[in-house]
Amino acid sequence: IQTACRIIGIPRYISVHSGGVVITPEPLDTYVPVQKTPKGVPVIQWEKDGTEESGLVKIDLLGNRSLGVIRDALAGMRKNRIRFDESAWEPEDDPATQKNVAAGRTMGCFYIESPAMRLLQQKARRGDFAHLVIHSSIIRPAANEFVREYIRRLHGGKWEPIHPLLSDVLDETYGIMVYQEDVSRTAVALAGFSHAEADGLRKIMSKKDKGRRLADFRARFFAGARRRGMPGDSIAAVWKMMMSFAGYSFCKPHSASYARVSFQAAYLKTHFPAEFMAAVISNQGGFYSTFAYVSEARRMGLAVLPPDVTRSGIKWSGRGTILRVGLQAVRHLGRRTREKIVAERRRRPYEGIDDFFDRVRPDVQEARALIHAGALDALPPASGRPQQLWMLARWAKSAGVRGTSGALFDRGREIKMPVFPPYDEKLRLRSEFGVLGFLCDRHPMVLFSRRLGGRGLVKACDLHRFAGRKIGFAGMPITGKVVHTRHGEPMEFLTFEDETGMVETTFFPDAYRRFCAVLDKSRPFVLFGKVEEDFGAMTLTVDRVSAVPRRW
Repeated sequence: IQTACRIIGIPRYISVHSGGVVITPEPLDTYVPVQKTPKGVPVIQWEKDGTEESGLVKIDLLGNRSLGVIRDALAGMRKNRIRFDESAWEPEDDPATQKNVAAGRTMGCFYIESPAMRLLQQKARRGDFAHLVIHSSIIRPAANEFVREYIRRLHGGKWEPIHPLLSDVLDETYGIMVYQEDVSRTAVALAGFSHAEADGLRKIMSKKDKGRRLADFRARFFAGARRRGMPGDSIAAVWKMMMSFAGYSFCKPHSASYARVSFQAAYLKTHFPAEFMAAVISNQGGFYSTFAYVSEARRMGLAVLPPDVTRSGIKWSGRGTILRVGLQAVRHLGRRTREKIVAERRRRPYEGIDDFFDRVRPDVQEARALIHAGALDALPPASGRPQQLWMLARWAKSAGVRGTSGALFDRGREIKMPVFPPYDEKLRLRSEFGVLGFLCDRHPMVLFSRRLGGRGLVKACDLHRFAGRKIGFAGMPITGKVVHTRHGEPMEFLTFEDETGMVETTFFPDAYRRFCAVLDKSRPFVLFGKVEEDFGAMTLTVDRVSAVPRRW
């Protein structure tokens, strides 16, 4: 272990930037040495800082999954014969979209879908593009204390510029530094930095090894500000605000581009919810799981239909108020089988379950998953799922498919299908949840209503009526984020949901220590705590947790 510790931090190999591109007027190897990585990818031997210092042009070309969501939503609209002129599309000016953005109803909408961003929107109550650009940048982790001050000023709270020299510099952001450019402009205005020096300060803040160089910049900044007659406490306050940009932060063009994409997504969600939610789930990205997005689709009034081998594509599809589950959602179903199901169906319709098995020839695990998901329910004979499993066993034995014993069919003669007892509804739902990870026709929390009834629990949609009061709430966790306090203690922000909506919860260090080990995201919990209201946004500060038994 001692020997291993000595090599920590030493490069193992030349790594490859996921989207870094270097451009030169003449062949690249006449400017910089080039070699191949173990993967066989050609790279230059210089790291990014050395590349920039040498004067080479370096561009980072990164993809964005939300662009794929927008592309696929528009493609779904075209498939559904919806006329839409992208050249005249101005989502930022759409009142309905602005209303949803201001209310934080932006789940699935790129950069403004996270719990922190939705809460910020609910507190700010601003849905215009200019404020969304601010919010997309100020939400950075190190700026939490300035976010609250920004909201206070936004709603009419009095404030004065930190220094008269900054009154014009920070006027559009209510006197608070929001963008990376604000750091550079402040250094120029207050400390007399040249523009090149100020840009150097901005760059060094984002680096991991900034300690020694940042100390030098700090000394120069304090000295320059004092020469301009600025008191020491004001200099320290400005420097503290500048330090909130250390690590992760945006420049204004970056924030504006993110806000633009977010607005496009919010517009599609507002006006074409089925096509949009199908694209969100099909792209398998975003802040939440498929389970959470399906719940959001139901809250939007969409009917979620199960996968169907006679109708479903590989990806999810939406039309009107209908959202159809794609074959990609069925666990254990391989890519080859998914593609063959669609290809064979296009060649000619399936005549029945046996015909489907003969032509697609799934393995037994794949076939069982399709049955439990309800994907074969439309094939004749229109029978129950126990009957379908019996037909699978018969076919697998006759076709010599591995994965089933088929002992019943070893006698070499035709066995008549027995009469099965009624299929237990709870068993059907458990099987469906097991292969899909969600239920198509209902939220799982409704299955616990009888067990949880009589406890006086509050639904998510009614949380606003209990501000400042202690309540109990039952829901399932859908996402969470562990952070640390100033004293280094862990705590967690968790999002729970029931069938009516989502609740943002806070587990402070004491509650986190007591309950972090039991917060399994695959089961529901009853939470007890106090409802907190902050500028109109509701959260639940949890002090006690009780697990609900898993079985429905």
